[in-house]
Amino acid sequence: MIKLFADTASNLPVALNKKYDVNIIELSYTVDGVPAEYDLEHDFDGKAFYDAMRNGAEMKTSMANSELFRERFEEVVKNGDEIVYIGLSGGVSGTVRAAEIAAEEIREEYPEAKIAVINSLGAGLGIGMQVVAMGELIAEGKTFEEVVSITEERKNHMCQFFTVDDLTYLKKGGRISGATAAIGTLLNIKPLLRGDEEGHIVSWGKCRGINKCILEIVKKYDELVLDKSADVMMIHGDNMDAIDFMTEKLREHGFTGNTTVMPFEPVCGCHVGPGSVALFFWGERKL
Repeated sequence: MIKLFADTASNLPVALNKKYDVNIIELSYTVDGVPAEYDLEHDFDGKAFYDAMRNGAEMKTSMANSELFRERFEEVVKNGDEIVYIGLSGGVSGTVRAAEIAAEEIREEYPEAKIAVINSLGAGLGIGMQVVAMGELIAEGKTFEEVVSITEERKNHMCQFFTVDDLTYLKKGGRISGATAAIGTLLNIKPLLRGDEEGHIVSWGKCRGINKCILEIVKKYDELVLDKSADVMMIHGDNMDAIDFMTEKLREHGFTGNTTVMPFEPVCGCHVGPGSVALFFWGERKL
């Protein structure tokens, strides 16, 4: 039997994790130096988290270590089951590498073990969207090899576009300079960001005001999307107004599918901050 694994950065609602029996690896974060715990039985409370950030709480993150992956993977391998893990992009985190180290160690002890570690090239629901697709493949009865092969090909069609409302958090993460953040804040300039072909977060433009950024993101959807009847996923830093605006504009551009909407979970949310908004969909190409 195939056991599907993801990490908390996959950002899916609890109901979908349960539907597809996803085994969740918890990434780590602290709030004002105090380790925080995930509640895997309830959806993340973005309102409280982002209010804390607005009020000056210091958030820090760290990846899962290989010992944690080994412990969780070994439990499954001992039962004779197969493992497919898809994790936070190697372009922004060492989490996938930690999982690979654990898998290599387990294979030495259990030579027949089937463990696939997939670099999602994504973050947030950019991972979650792939988890759902993998869950559907497993439900259809696809083999371990088929699930891995299809996912490795399909991930290159996962489009993720986003913008942030407060440049402070990009500055803290070293993605922009202090001077750029100060000027951008003064002029209300927001960056247009995306996940590239190697899973790095890169800039593809800028706008004055977050709604103008959303309009540019919707244009990219219109240009790249494979199927306008397919579902999309959106995440936000406690900014449902932006989500509502994006949904309205997507509908105006012919989108007829359903939406999955979640707040940015803590590990990704620490780096994008309150007010951020992102769109994920299957496209012909990444850009």
